[in-house]
Amino acid sequence: MSDRHPRAAWRRRPEPSPDPAPQESPAAEPSVIQATLYRDGRKVSSPATLAETYRQLREHPDGMAWIGLHRPTEQELHSLAAEFDLHELAVEDALEAHQRPKLERYGDTLFVVLRAARYLDAQEEVDFGELHVFVGPDFLITVRHGAAPDLSAVRRRMEEDPDLLALGPEAVLYAILDAVVDGYAPVVAGVQNDVDEIETEVFGGDPTVSRRIYELSREVVEFQRATRPLVGMLHGLMAGFAKYGTDEELQRYLRDVADHVTHTSERVDGFRQALADILTVNATLVTQQQNAEMRALAEAGFEQNEEIKKISSWAAILFAPTLVGTIYGMNFDNMPELHWAGGYPFAVVLMAVVCVSLYVVFKRKDWL
Repeated sequence: MSDRHPRAAWRRRPEPSPDPAPQESPAAEPSVIQATLYRDGRKVSSPATLAETYRQLREHPDGMAWIGLHRPTEQELHSLAAEFDLHELAVEDALEAHQRPKLERYGDTLFVVLRAARYLDAQEEVDFGELHVFVGPDFLITVRHGAAPDLSAVRRRMEEDPDLLALGPEAVLYAILDAVVDGYAPVVAGVQNDVDEIETEVFGGDPTVSRRIYELSREVVEFQRATRPLVGMLHGLMAGFAKYGTDEELQRYLRDVADHVTHTSERVDGFRQALADILTVNATLVTQQQNAEMRALAEAGFEQNEEIKKISSWAAILFAPTLVGTIYGMNFDNMPELHWAGGYPFAVVLMAVVCVSLYVVFKRKDWL
């Protein structure tokens, strides 16, 4: 891809009509962030519309167009597809978004899907964006879905280094890859901080930590989906160095990006394992706490049961003399032992015997 070809050599369709009005509409303009024409690594012009960009690029076949769009309309992408002969499958992916990171080659055009990320300190969460890049012999088109990455910084960096920009669209693709990968560093730091805080909360007994573990685990899985395929993509690019005659300087840059991606991917894998271990530890601690609470409840129930036994025993003992006294307290004329001289002592002894007997029985049963 590093060889520079005139547009006439690779275009597979006749030039469109000079009046591209049917392909452009005022409603579509806001999604075009910036369209710039470069020649020999230096900025030539910044056309206001896609139609003007097409016209100027045809007038300067040795130039390079860099077109940046944010959530473009279907009309805009079809206009770009018609002008630059973009494959319909790649255009469909760019329209729908929600794609996994991948690298596809359609003839002279390279289609790259990247997942950028940024860490939001206020919400303590990771925000993911999606970036689609079309790389041709003399053009580069970026289609951004989401706030990340900030490609304006990439554009400034490349314009400040004309020698690097002069290497063509491949150099811009390197710079975008580098920006996306560098953007992972603050995310890794933020997630590491969250993991450390969660560990503290787990051992501090915070009851809401389980939800935070789950939410962070989802973000880490999403982060893993963004970084892991990127490792294979970059190795695929490096495998084509010799075949496509990639500049040696770009080769070194891409290898450096690949090293950073590998390191980031390993860190993300470590986060997922760490969160799985934390979740296991938290479940163990919660189970231990529940067991302790159940044991405390059981002990309280046992103590309460012992008290009930004592109360019941004394109630039964006190009930016996009450029963005897109640019987002998009834006012009937023909009541046995009513006029017996030993009736009172007999009643007292009977109450004492019953109470002592009950006391002995309850004592043996360990109720008293």
